[in-house]
Amino acid sequence: MADSPRPFVFRARHLDGRTIQPNESFYFDLNLFSLEAETLAYFILTFAALAREGLGPNRGKAELQCVRRLISEQLIYSSSKQMISSAVDPITLSLEPTTPAPQQIRIDFLTPTELKYGQKIAERPEFPILFARIRDRISTLRSLYGDGPIEMDYQASQSRATQIKMTTCQMQREESGRRSTRTGQVHSIGGFIGSAEYEGDLAEFLPWLEAARYTGVGRQSVWGKGEIELTRL
Repeated sequence: MADSPRPFVFRARHLDGRTIQPNESFYFDLNLFSLEAETLAYFILTFAALAREGLGPNRGKAELQCVRRLISEQLIYSSSKQMISSAVDPITLSLEPTTPAPQQIRIDFLTPTELKYGQKIAERPEFPILFARIRDRISTLRSLYGDGPIEMDYQASQSRATQIKMTTCQMQREESGRRSTRTGQVHSIGGFIGSAEYEGDLAEFLPWLEAARYTGVGRQSVWGKGEIELTRL
């Protein structure tokens, strides 16, 4: 925790391997966790300037045309109107247990994921490890950028998480990297992708898993790693 986790994550895996042609539009998603009103405006101004300076290895010029809210499609920014909406209320998610709750779920790891366990990287997303990393990430984000620390019995919840069993696990390692155009250094952003199924009393944990769809889980989540999808079985 020498560096605080950033209050946002990118969602752009649909752009992997693509080359954007001249006059072709594209989009990416950004999940923002800061409650400070001016944060969104700074993001919009930054991306507008970044697009003008150029994106990608060859610094292709672009224009930020608009920003819309993911859920309601509310127009927040338009380059034609030169406007930034100030009325953007935050979306809240409850972490209260879900009832009724299924006894079985599947988690799909859509982008490379790395979960720390002790001083090592876990080879499989065993449920206690997965829940611990999700809980710590959400709690830290809320403590730094929201309404403060989450009040809960960490030890008791972790003990209950050990009762959730992994019934199937189909994972493969995906190697990937990002190259800094400023320094020329290549940073590894690999991890495992695939799916795992879990079984047990999941009512307490489902809200955390739902929230983790937005926050991501594990190392380097801000770059798009650790994106998950939850399916009730």
